[in-house]
Amino acid sequence: MKFRKEFDSIGSINVPNDKYWGASTQRSKKYFDIGDFLVRPVLIKSIAIIKKAAAKVHVKEKQILPRISNAIIKASDEIISGKLDDHFPLKVWQTGSGTQTNMNVNEVIANRAIEILGGKKGSKKPIHPNDHVNKSQSTNDVFPTAMHIAIAMETKKKLLPALELLNKELKIKVSQFKNIIKVGRTHLQDATPISLGQEFSGYQSQLENCIYRIKNALNEIYFLAQGGTAVGTGINSKKGFDKKIIQEIKKITKISFKPTKNKFAALAAHDEIVNFSGTLNTTAVCLMKIANDIRFLGSGPRAGYGELILPANEPGSSIMPGKVNPTQSEAVTMVCVKVIGNHNGITMAGSHGHFELNVFKPLIAHNILQSIDLLADSSKNFSLYCVKNIKADKEKIKQFLNQSLMLVTALAPHIGYDNAAKIAKAALKNKTTLKTEALKSKLIDEKQYDKIVEPKKMIYPS
Repeated sequence: MKFRKEFDSIGSINVPNDKYWGASTQRSKKYFDIGDFLVRPVLIKSIAIIKKAAAKVHVKEKQILPRISNAIIKASDEIISGKLDDHFPLKVWQTGSGTQTNMNVNEVIANRAIEILGGKKGSKKPIHPNDHVNKSQSTNDVFPTAMHIAIAMETKKKLLPALELLNKELKIKVSQFKNIIKVGRTHLQDATPISLGQEFSGYQSQLENCIYRIKNALNEIYFLAQGGTAVGTGINSKKGFDKKIIQEIKKITKISFKPTKNKFAALAAHDEIVNFSGTLNTTAVCLMKIANDIRFLGSGPRAGYGELILPANEPGSSIMPGKVNPTQSEAVTMVCVKVIGNHNGITMAGSHGHFELNVFKPLIAHNILQSIDLLADSSKNFSLYCVKNIKADKEKIKQFLNQSLMLVTALAPHIGYDNAAKIAKAALKNKTTLKTEALKSKLIDEKQYDKIVEPKKMIYPS
């Protein structure tokens, strides 16, 4: 491998000649070799969007030459397109402001832009990673801005479409199952009848509310910290730069970003992300409920509830032939546990903003973007490979309904709670039917019983 010498304020260091990163990145590779999680590509691309936007503002303000601006924009576009993904080797666990990642992007853009202009990588001429690419910026405003951009893009592009797909499939099941009357269950015990469609309507309503919460929380994410520079004052930037760069970011992303109302808060705290993570946490709680119910209702098929027939996507066991497991539900519930854990991490990290800077930014970014990604992928898979093809076992459902003692609830207004309870207990003790014991009690005749104890009439108010 061939190397070139790059220089920074510390001194010189050898950098692989085929890489666009520079001295700062090379040092970071050595001193922050922690774990195996790399900074997520969408965050890198979001930083590149900021650099592109800054170059556009600076050339308009005649602060950099057009050829410098054009080269920076072109290099930034290559990062945004994914062409230069191999040049971002840094791990998540680094300086709490994310300085190493910001400098990694600065160096890659500078060296690639130098190359575009026919210069020599590592020369810092005619384009300097700090003086040109990072002009009017600090890591302290770039990184939180990039976090917000990445969250907004991933949510709009991946998460919301995936949740909307699941919502759509649940709506279809509500309609498909509306006339299937089954045993309701409370405390895991038999309760009064419910339609399978009503049961699924609960799931669909839960999810629809989660989508609504996410969209609302996203409105806070649209406010960007850019222009605050080091501590929120905007030092080393021109007046109005914040509004101008965010206008350019808005054009590039086609998302309605706007300057934050207070840059000191935007650098020192990440309450908007903590709040947004809270909506993901709630969504995870919602999906945990739905996925668990579906796998329990599909359990058996002969020794469990067995009311739902889940799609058989793959063999379920390496030792038990013919076994089919609720694998999609299990994958979703594992994702939910991870998202809930990520939120706890974000909550702790968000609470540690000391004075003018929160120094848990890379962790917050990693956790929130991972949660968005996992929820999006699992919701899509759950929609396509489970919910879409769920079928109702009507015979099993009917069998359970006919055996249910809680149909006696319909008798209570006519013969009294205590008498109804005696009938239910007698049926349980004698292993007979409610009807048998009701007629035996002589509190009601057969014609009255058949009229009152009608499951179809028990799923709505009288």
